[in-house]
Amino acid sequence: MPRRTALEALERFRRDSAWSRQVMDVLGEKNRLDSRDRAMAARLFYGVLQNMALCDFYIGCYAKSKLEPKVRDILRLGAYQLLFMDKVPPRAAVDESVALCKSLGYGRASGLVNAVLRRIGENREHLPPIPGEGTADHLATRYSHPKWLVEELMALRGYEGAEAVLKADNDPPPLYVQVNTCRASAEELKGMLDLTETPAGLVLDRAGDFTATEAFQKGLFYVQDPAAHAVAECAELAPGMKVLDACAAPGGKSFAAAVAMGNTGSVTARDILQKKLALVARGAERMGLTCIQCQPGDARDIDGGNYDAVFADLPCSGLGVIRKKPDIRYRDPIELDALPELQLELLDSIATAVRPGGKLIYSTCTWRERENGAVAEAFLKEHSQFTKTLERTFWPDRDGTDGFYLCRMERSNGI
Repeated sequence: MPRRTALEALERFRRDSAWSRQVMDVLGEKNRLDSRDRAMAARLFYGVLQNMALCDFYIGCYAKSKLEPKVRDILRLGAYQLLFMDKVPPRAAVDESVALCKSLGYGRASGLVNAVLRRIGENREHLPPIPGEGTADHLATRYSHPKWLVEELMALRGYEGAEAVLKADNDPPPLYVQVNTCRASAEELKGMLDLTETPAGLVLDRAGDFTATEAFQKGLFYVQDPAAHAVAECAELAPGMKVLDACAAPGGKSFAAAVAMGNTGSVTARDILQKKLALVARGAERMGLTCIQCQPGDARDIDGGNYDAVFADLPCSGLGVIRKKPDIRYRDPIELDALPELQLELLDSIATAVRPGGKLIYSTCTWRERENGAVAEAFLKEHSQFTKTLERTFWPDRDGTDGFYLCRMERSNGI
């Protein structure tokens, strides 16, 4: 059943361009998968999304006839198991794929599926080389990213740097946790959880459901990538300050601000989606962060506020979190072209909430320059009362974090 669920998920994603997490949640419930089967289905589905171009390349090396979409998806699932899942015996990967083909009424294609997957399995140690080494096409196939994305990365980081980022995109993401120092110390948390201390921060062992742990239920920690945590750190907060998190969901920056101020002052967590804002409120309640007040509203409607620090973590392409959300790589680049204009519009409104002498921190979860530095420079050009005092891009290969950008801008006193 997990393979059939993964196949259905691939079909829905391909047909409807649905977000992968929503697809898996719906199908897991519909097919009544237990936790083990749900994990297997998710690994297959996300694994194919993450390595689709590579799987298609090797399938194409051995399948010379035109493939129906569902048969291709069955082959992708089988190829992924053969190429990336060492604990699945090659024979099982082939036989289960053939059985899946027959059970869905594609018996006429079962011989082709059997032959192609057997060839991939037999040649795992000496598969055909990917052509075009040293080019964007080679990297796009090897790491299953669209060519336009690879080309943009190469323009920023060169060939080797781009390859390092693409490889990191396909690695399992660490699960970073931040300590709620209003309730516990890092040492106390280490005594309760299986944590690894890395240069970037504390990483939680992924075994089991961390939300079921005593430490989580007591509100001793929250999950947040170190790059996103840097937004609150660079704001240089002090007890008693007034903070606005203008696009707050899922809440990590609001939590970080409240903890940094020792649960004093005030943090206004604002978001246009009330359902997501409810999650922020529940998180604040779990951790006892009473200085956080949730406020529904569009960031474009902000008009003043006199805040000491304002966080503007704005809608973006999300290319920095591909390792967590592999389907982001399939976004239409034409749709992304409108983002800088939206980001600048939001930033113009949000900036009105910064008091004279206060700080505005603009951030995105992408490394794309046109959504980052270019937007910040356009904003500064039109707002002479703000001065850039810090700018940084985080990279998964260099920093071990999400791809992320932040820019701190300070407003002049008396203006």
